[in-house]
Amino acid sequence: MDKYYAAYIHGSTLPKKGFFGAVAYNQFDEMYGLFEFLYYAKTWEIFQRNVCWARMHANEGMFVQALTLAIIHRDDLQGLVLPTIYEIFPQYFFNRKFVYNAEKFDFDVWRKNIMYEKKYKDIMYKDYVPYFKKFDNYNYFYTKDWKMWQWWKLMGLGERWYAEEHSMIRDNVEYFHQDSKHLAAFKNVRMFWMPVDYTRDIEIYNEESDLSYFTEDLEWNAFWYYFNLDYAPFLDGEAFGLNKDRRGEYYVYTVRQILARYYLERLSHGHGEIPEFSFFTEIKTGYNPQLIHSNGVGFSYRKNYYEFATHGIFGYLHKVEDFFKSVEGIITKGYYTTSDGKEISMRDPEAIEIIGNLLQGNVDNYDKYFATFWYMFAHMYVANVDANSKFVYPNVFMNYETMMRDPLFYMFFKKLSNTFNRFHNFITPYSQEELHLPGVSIEKVEVSDLVTYFDLYDFDVTNLLNDKMNFVNDTFIWDTTLLARQMRLNHKDFEFNITIKSENNQKVVIRTYYGPKNDEFGRVISLNENRENFIEIDEFYYELKPGLNTVQRNSKDYFWLTHDRKTYTELYKFIVSAMEDEHEVSRYFVEPPCGFPDRLLLPRGWQKGMPMQFVVFVYEFNGTAEATTNYDAAFYCGAGSGVRRIDNKPYGYPFDREIDEHAFFVPNIFFSDVKIYHEDIFEKFSKPEENKNFGKFDYSYYHKF
Repeated sequence: MDKYYAAYIHGSTLPKKGFFGAVAYNQFDEMYGLFEFLYYAKTWEIFQRNVCWARMHANEGMFVQALTLAIIHRDDLQGLVLPTIYEIFPQYFFNRKFVYNAEKFDFDVWRKNIMYEKKYKDIMYKDYVPYFKKFDNYNYFYTKDWKMWQWWKLMGLGERWYAEEHSMIRDNVEYFHQDSKHLAAFKNVRMFWMPVDYTRDIEIYNEESDLSYFTEDLEWNAFWYYFNLDYAPFLDGEAFGLNKDRRGEYYVYTVRQILARYYLERLSHGHGEIPEFSFFTEIKTGYNPQLIHSNGVGFSYRKNYYEFATHGIFGYLHKVEDFFKSVEGIITKGYYTTSDGKEISMRDPEAIEIIGNLLQGNVDNYDKYFATFWYMFAHMYVANVDANSKFVYPNVFMNYETMMRDPLFYMFFKKLSNTFNRFHNFITPYSQEELHLPGVSIEKVEVSDLVTYFDLYDFDVTNLLNDKMNFVNDTFIWDTTLLARQMRLNHKDFEFNITIKSENNQKVVIRTYYGPKNDEFGRVISLNENRENFIEIDEFYYELKPGLNTVQRNSKDYFWLTHDRKTYTELYKFIVSAMEDEHEVSRYFVEPPCGFPDRLLLPRGWQKGMPMQFVVFVYEFNGTAEATTNYDAAFYCGAGSGVRRIDNKPYGYPFDREIDEHAFFVPNIFFSDVKIYHEDIFEKFSKPEENKNFGKFDYSYYHKF
């Protein structure tokens, strides 16, 4: 903290409007000092003053990350709500074409332009369409290159701002309309929408372009951002309680779940395994993020068949290569030697925490000089960034909220996962005695239809607006809201019924998973090979009674999932109305930033049904029931409290180890074949002459789904 302030006094801190790279070492060092300036404030009043000072003087990106970290980890700030990261910095999530249009939005200019809209539509949709009726395949002409998320073309709309008397579209709209004061706060707010596309660059086209709707999903990327702030590598595990959550093991588990989810999305497009990564072979997959920083500098891009071996700072490359070789050597030798000569066995299952700390590069690992922050050198090498440089050129690999957009992220982290797999090669698989729960058997599992579709959502991007501030009687009036309307992957609610036979009263934990059945060629994947591809969707405590027990679970019951959040404008307007009317803010207003987006739980699937496997595993509960009930996931994240774990079993149990198929199939584990179906909700809009509302957004049709 003192170091940061001294740097500020001498004018050597990152200036405002400069690009902040969270994993650029020099800039990270500054952010850490600013974080401590906020975190160690002794009272709320001091914290408030420090935040105001930092807001005025610190770099914007650095300030937001330091403030978010402080709010997450200070006990006295649990439940304090900030806008989501994609509403604070929309330019990190939306393409530059949209950002330009939002920044230059002017209501007076828009009002003049809208007068010419009708004449424009008359030309486009009255005269133009009949001309193509001369051709038998004119409908194909209109739609052959359009993707489902290009809904505005299917509706006959252009990429421009438009206004309508309607509320925002979201998945759980009824949740937000339950409070009359919430609706009243929006009474005088002018709302403007604009369609937003995902990235598809013709010059850098590859098979990954088919997945841009997934890899560039705002909440998918925000999940990784908040996870890395919850379990920031530079935070001491004991001081911040992160060791209670088995942070190293949890980190590797989360990475593997991300890779499994990404693989399933690839599989739904027939693309198969995630490609192998090497610093010394060309990267087949290029990527152009089409992002632009607020200072006007565009993000760098990578062409197809890029060779890292001919670029970058090779000192960092050697550090990263030495790190992987050293970790692999430790696992192979079977022991780790500390600085004082103590040998720690790497053949015990509990050593997973040691390996996890090394692979995350957090400060809890045993070798502070060898493994701490190794990942920063990897990211700086990929982004061609000097650790000692004050200024950094924008690159998606420099920030947690942007790095998952790039297909290279999954290739690189697969290398990390493969290194971790070496550890389990030396761990004995679970025996039948370890997996079997005597007196308990799963009789039947029924799963409702698994259906995915693309729906629309309105993201609040008002923070991009450069229009003049509106003050009345020295009071700021928030009277204009800009919304990015984007198509996104979603799924219908589903439920499952589990029939369990028990001979006695039994306290158990029930874990449910799903995973692929076939690879991209239709071949059945062996269970041991497939274990890394299973995604845990539910884990809960249950008390069995003698006889048959029917357990019902709905996809809305999963505590680790998050739903659509309140927007930036809603947060502001609702708090102002609460202050003016002196009414209390209800508890439903609180939304912690952590959690996985519920709508991305399932991959896209196929129209005819994508074969999957649904797995239920029941085992004896060895914890305390109170630990599972005192955790309010709707109020705070629980990072560092230990309540994220129901029991002491490994994350991903029993798929965490190599599988001996002769011992794995016990009565208390059940495999069920299911299919994931995909429905195209805008199919009829491919024929514009059959839709009387062609040329404007048809709310009545959309809500019929």
